[in-house]
Amino acid sequence: MQVRTRHTPTFGVARLVLAPGEAVLADPLTIAATSYGLTVEVKGAGAKAVALCTAGAEGGWIDAAPVLPGDLHQIELDGAYGWCLARHSWIASSSTVAMNPEAPPMQAIFGGVEGFMNYAHGKGAVVLACYGALDLVTLEAGEAVTISSDHVVAFADTVQCRLRPSVPDGVQSIQTGEGLVFDFAGPGAVLTQTRGPRRLTTWLRANGVSSRS
Repeated sequence: MQVRTRHTPTFGVARLVLAPGEAVLADPLTIAATSYGLTVEVKGAGAKAVALCTAGAEGGWIDAAPVLPGDLHQIELDGAYGWCLARHSWIASSSTVAMNPEAPPMQAIFGGVEGFMNYAHGKGAVVLACYGALDLVTLEAGEAVTISSDHVVAFADTVQCRLRPSVPDGVQSIQTGEGLVFDFAGPGAVLTQTRGPRRLTTWLRANGVSSRS
C-alpha cells in the first residue's frame, strides 16, 4: 500500500494506492471514493465496523477522508514494536497489520476492559487522522509528561504510561476517555492533536447545539 496525502494539514485526505489483489482495512466512515471495481466488504457494526477493501487485477485506490478536519500521519510498523492508537484516530492500515484490543499493553492500561484505544502490531502502514494539527512529543529516558486523553492520537509501546482521572471523583469513562489523563514516561514518542473531539461536543452542547436542535 502506498499512501499519498493531499489537502493537509487542515483537511487531509489519504489516497491509498493498492497493487493488484492487495487488501487494506479502513474505517467505513472515512471512505469518500474508490477506483471502479474495487471491492468493499464491511464487517462489524457501529464503532467496531471495519471495511476490507480489495483491489482487482489491475490494482486500485481508495480516498479516505477523516470525519473531523485536521492533519494526517503515517506510521510504518517494522515488527519490532507496536503502537497504541486512539480508536477515533485510525482510518486505515495494511492487511498485514493486526489490531488487537486485548493485547498486553491494552490489558495493562484498561485492566481487561475494552477501552477507547486499540493496539497495532506487525509490519505495514497505519494511517492516522487528528483533529487540528499534529504534534510529536519525543520523550527521553525518564522524562515524563501528562496529556489529556482527548488529545492523544497514538504512542509507541516503548513508552511507559498510566491512565488516571483528571479530577478526583469526577465523571470518567474507559469507553470514551472522558475525564481521564495519561501520565507518560520515556523513552518513546507520543502523537497528540491540538483539538479534542470530546471538547467540541461539550462546547456544542453548552452553546445550544445538539442533535435535537
